[in-house]
Amino acid sequence: MSDDAAHTDLTFEQAFAQLEEIVARLESGDLTLEESVTLYEQGQTLARLCGTLLDTAELRVQQISDDGTLSPLA
Repeated sequence: MSDDAAHTDLTFEQAFAQLEEIVARLESGDLTLEESVTLYEQGQTLARLCGTLLDTAELRVQQISDDGTLSPLA
């Protein structure tokens, strides 16, 4: 299973929390180069997921009609 597939079931909040944790670990400077690269890759995957989830939420908000109902995405 790819990293992308492993993270698809996360909510935005869960993905963002994991991303913050990765950033903190990377900033600590206590990792080997290999650990840093692996965490960076995981962070990139989580950042893409967060971006996708935010884009989806933005589209949903844009689709809300004046009467408050959600129009289906085209």
